[in-house]
Amino acid sequence: MNRLLWNKLQNSLLLRLGGMIAAITVLAVVGMSTSWMVAETTQGNGEAINVAGSLRMQSWRMASLYQRILQDPNPTHRSDLQQAIQRFETDLAADSILSVLPTDETTPLKQVYRQVESGWQQRIKPDLIPLLTTSTTTSADAALLDAIPQFVAHINDLVKQIEEATEAKILVLRVILGVAVIGTILAVILSIYLVNNIFVTPLKGLLGLTDQIRQGNLAVRTDLAGEDEIGQLGRAFDLMAEDLSKLYQDLEARVEQKTAELTRSNRSLDLLYRSITRLHGIAPDRAVFHNVLKDAEAVLGLGNGTICLKEDNDQQGDVVATTASSGKSPLCERANSCAECHDPHAARMDKLPDGRQILRMPLTDAEKRYGMLAVDVPANTTAERWQVQLLEALSRHIGVTIASEQRSEQHRRVSLLEERAVIARELHDSLAQSLAYMKIQVSRLRTAVKNPADVTEVTAALEELREGLNSSYQQLRELLSTFRLRMEDDDLGMALAQTTTEFAERGNLPIALEVSLGNLNLTPNEEIHLLQIVREALSNTLKHAHASQAWVSLQRQDDNSLQLRIEDDGAGIQKTANLHHYGMAIMDERARALHGILQYLPRTGGGTCVQLDFTPKTRIAHAA
Repeated sequence: MNRLLWNKLQNSLLLRLGGMIAAITVLAVVGMSTSWMVAETTQGNGEAINVAGSLRMQSWRMASLYQRILQDPNPTHRSDLQQAIQRFETDLAADSILSVLPTDETTPLKQVYRQVESGWQQRIKPDLIPLLTTSTTTSADAALLDAIPQFVAHINDLVKQIEEATEAKILVLRVILGVAVIGTILAVILSIYLVNNIFVTPLKGLLGLTDQIRQGNLAVRTDLAGEDEIGQLGRAFDLMAEDLSKLYQDLEARVEQKTAELTRSNRSLDLLYRSITRLHGIAPDRAVFHNVLKDAEAVLGLGNGTICLKEDNDQQGDVVATTASSGKSPLCERANSCAECHDPHAARMDKLPDGRQILRMPLTDAEKRYGMLAVDVPANTTAERWQVQLLEALSRHIGVTIASEQRSEQHRRVSLLEERAVIARELHDSLAQSLAYMKIQVSRLRTAVKNPADVTEVTAALEELREGLNSSYQQLRELLSTFRLRMEDDDLGMALAQTTTEFAERGNLPIALEVSLGNLNLTPNEEIHLLQIVREALSNTLKHAHASQAWVSLQRQDDNSLQLRIEDDGAGIQKTANLHHYGMAIMDERARALHGILQYLPRTGGGTCVQLDFTPKTRIAHAA
């Protein structure tokens, strides 16, 4: 554990940086402390030099006092000499001088000091002391004066040795300071070099690689090695670049996949749109189904497609379209019977002996099953999910189209039958009854003709026949006009306006029209009945009312019912009518067909009001 920690510390950039800073700090501290120590040793050297230099002047002064005493034994001179001797001894043993003396006796400075000290104690001082008490001159006096220059020479040596020792210390201080400065500068330069190599250069390289990655080059890798933080950063950068490369490749693959899916979706939507346009644009036939299969084959990339129609009660299916080059579906080659082929009620995949597969989709709607859509899947090919889903949607649209076409055909048949029933009823209620009445008159005329005397009866019968023929002709014209009616743009108001305009021009009769249905919608059958009631009422007005003004009003009531009123200011309702006039009876039948109430009311102010009240079927169904 300790070894592992030590290896980590050895490989730590923080430790290296700490070592650089510590080295610079140690150099600075050592240089400063050594300089301080050397400076401390030179403390007092200047004073020592001054004191040692003063010893020379004191020696010459004592020699001068010595000569004065010899010439003039004045007590004052002896006192000055005694003070000079005391001062010299004091300065010679001064702390400033003793502090600069080394402890080693072999050093030149110590030896010179010993010479000065011995010269003073043994030669100069013994010669000066007797003169303090006596002024007698001896031969030793001359020797003393001769010894003074040599003694001063030793003092000069002492001063010179002190100066040299001081200069040596200053030189050492300079050397130490120079070494410290140079060492610090070298340490700083080395630190800058190491920091540049360890930090700056690798970081610049990483910054350049980062810029390349930003430009999309994810293949770049670093060459940083080692176990320190920079090496770890390099390995982390390589891992990051590798992860980014994998992520980018994965994103590209996913983008390509999504693009392919969107392309397939667009092609699928385009196929469905074109198929729906073809299937619902016009009545689908074999050519339409064949084109739908060709489009599906081009989009899906599978094999041939087949549409075979067979309802539950049919024994044999009908292949209405196939894209096979032979024109014959592979289904018919494989299946033993149509019942076996059309058996599934859901999508199913069948495998053929040659390795091919048949994907079969039932053609159904919400009510029944109409047939099957089959697609030939080549061998070693699997139908993907989107292909199956697209075929299912296409099969549903084909089934809905077939169901819608069958319902439309059924509606056309019902409408045709209803139209024929209406024509038959109109003929029965008008021309048939008129012809039956005229048949009776013909029988009456035949009987009257057999009796020549009954001329009046013959004339009456002929007049009845003439009137009946005129009435039948008029009814025929009305019926022809009725059968020619067209509801333009499904607008009842427009049809009523055309009708009132027609009758107004025919009878030179002003007719006012007011229609207010709101958002109430009527069925085509209800609109036809309303229009016919209006036509019949206006026809009666022109024939019988002798009116000068007529009004037609169709209003929606608060209970969502409708009220139709046809009014005129004519002679009023006739109490009796010819037997061959059936207009009012037909109006009553139409009112009953609408489940309404038809009333013939006298109009306030004179005239007639035909009023119909009924509730439209659409509102009845909505309320239910």
